[in-house]
Formats: sequence, C-alpha cells, structure tokens
Amino acid sequence: MAAKSVCVYCGSRSGAIPAYAQAAEALGTAIARAGWQLVYGAGDVGLMGIVARAAQGAGGDTFGVIPEHLVRREVGKADLTAYVVTETMHERKKVMFMNAHAVVVLPGGAGSLDEFFEVLTWAQLGLHDKPILLLNTEGYWDPLLTLIDHVIAQGFADASLRALITVVPTVEDAVGTLAAQM
Repeated sequence: MAAKSVCVYCGSRSGAIPAYAQAAEALGTAIARAGWQLVYGAGDVGLMGIVARAAQGAGGDTFGVIPEHLVRREVGKADLTAYVVTETMHERKKVMFMNAHAVVVLPGGAGSLDEFFEVLTWAQLGLHDKPILLLNTEGYWDPLLTLIDHVIAQGFADASLRALITVVPTVEDAVGTLAAQM
C-alpha cells in the first residue's frame, strides 16, 4: 500500500433521509481530493455506489472487494481501479481491512454493524491501531453509542473501548481527523 487508503463501511441501501446519500457523496469526493484511495465493498447500489461514484468522479483510485454471492445482489462495480471478487464474506472483510489505513463507518445496516464491531474488537484486543471513525450523520449512530456506553457501564467492556472510536458529525471533521491520524 503506497498511497493512504480509507476503508468505508456503509449501506447497500440509501437510507430513509437524503442526508445519508449526501454524506456518502461528500466523503467519496473528499477521499479522492485528499489523494487517498477508497476501499469499500464494491457494490454499485445504495451508499456504497454513491461513495464509489463520487470518488471516481473526483478522479480518485477505488479498490472494491465483493464476495461472489453478492455480485448480482449488490451489483458488483467492475469499473473500479481494482476489483476483487472473493469466495466469502470473511475474505471480503479481511482484504478490505488489510488494504486500508483507516476505517470510516457511514450509516448502514447489519453488514455495516458487523464490519464495525469486527474492527472495533480487533482494536480492543490490540491487533491494530488504525483509526475507526463513525460518521454520525443526523445522529444516526447515537443509539449505537448509547449501547456501547451501556456495555461499558454494565461491566462487559473497559471504558477504554469508547476511546477506540472517533465520532465525527461531518465529512469535513472526518477528513481532518483522518489527515491527522493516518
């Protein structure tokens, strides 16, 4: 990995409010303008497609990873700078994470939560120290943050778990944080 790469986890749907799509578009554009490579799930639907098309439109490099069984469902975006098809979801997540210097989580569903908790757990166990950012568009992640605080308060995690997550309200804040931490 020569250039800095940002792994973006996000929904294969666009969500209920336009602000989610606007944030995805702004983030894809910002990643490209910063000279960073976008690493993501290689879909051309929902927020995934929006962030990728925005990065491409701004002249950025894109690295997509998709398991074979999702190529049709998520409309595999084969016109990326790099397009990798894996056999399993586990391989997808591993390849994405291995090719990134940081992670940004946009709004998403169960898959995005799975990806987030995996990299958070790895950080908690000391397996990596890559920045993990939650882009909290319109407070989308507030219930998740409440749950994490509850887990800590109930003694199932150390308070240091919360320090592994950087919560940013805007794309501008995300870019500034990434620039300082990568």
